[in-house]
Amino acid sequence: MAGGRWGPLLTALLVARVAAAAAAAAEGGPEQAALPEERSWVRPMTASNWTLVMEGEWMLKFYAPWCPSCQQTDSEWETFAKNGEILQISVGKVDVTQEPGLSGRFFVTTLPAFFHAKDGIFRRYRGPGVYEDLQNYILEKKWQSVEPLTGWKSPASLTMSGMAGLFSISGKIWHLHNYFTVTLGIPAWCSYVFFVMATLIFGLFLGLVLVVISECFYLPFPKHLSEHTEQTRKSEEAHKAEQPQDAEEEKDDSNEEENKDSLVDDEEEKEDLADEDEVEEDEEEDGSVALAEEERNDAQDQGPLREAQEEGEAEPKEDLPEPPGAAHTEVAEDTLRQRKSQHAAKGPQV
Repeated sequence: MAGGRWGPLLTALLVARVAAAAAAAAEGGPEQAALPEERSWVRPMTASNWTLVMEGEWMLKFYAPWCPSCQQTDSEWETFAKNGEILQISVGKVDVTQEPGLSGRFFVTTLPAFFHAKDGIFRRYRGPGVYEDLQNYILEKKWQSVEPLTGWKSPASLTMSGMAGLFSISGKIWHLHNYFTVTLGIPAWCSYVFFVMATLIFGLFLGLVLVVISECFYLPFPKHLSEHTEQTRKSEEAHKAEQPQDAEEEKDDSNEEENKDSLVDDEEEKEDLADEDEVEEDEEEDGSVALAEEERNDAQDQGPLREAQEEGEAEPKEDLPEPPGAAHTEVAEDTLRQRKSQHAAKGPQV
């Protein structure tokens, strides 16, 4: 009786156990399902631990999950990281979609981007992301021939720190925009209007803060200093007003001096002309005296000729040449007339 009572129950338990074993065998067994994932030798770098690259030797890779070129170099980068202990180098990677601040700090413009760091000195690696090239770059120390990022270009500089802040703010704004449009389903133009209004309000608030700070640190001038500044301002204005008057007076003085100089020059010219007239008159008088003496000499020479003519009237007359004195006197008279006419013409001009 007892065996017949518990028989169906045992049978049901046996069937259930067999079914569970069959299901486990079909799924590959619990041991296969519990296999651990392969450990990655590449260290993820974030804004909180990126300062680790300032010590020792590092190689960094900037990538994005949607970048096909980045996906092609993943296996090579993993192999390079596995041999990092042999090469005595640490290998890291940065997801620019999750860490926009680091991409701004290193000023990453293309993907994938590789950087080499040695004791805080950074260099850009522009070779292919192949394991052999990366290994030779470290073993042969090819990085020594690459110009380092120094000055404001260094990721540790203050300029790049500000750039990192800007990139991080832009990344947060982009994530917030995606939350509005994708998660909440808000139209894109509503999101843009929201950001425009937020920008205006933030600008007004920042301006108010600057005004309050300037009022707090503003030190008014003492009364006597303000009066002194007012007096100096008035004196400067009066000086500026006097300058045009002085310029006009100087112009008038210069014009008067020019007029005086012109009058003096005219008087000197008149005196020179008068002196010239006197000289010419003296020359004319000298010429007239010389002509009178020549006429007298001619008259004396003609006296014996006349007597000879009177004595020899019976003798035939012969043509005698005209004495040269008469022609000379006529030429002198003509020159005197021309000079007088020239002086008469010059008189009205002066």
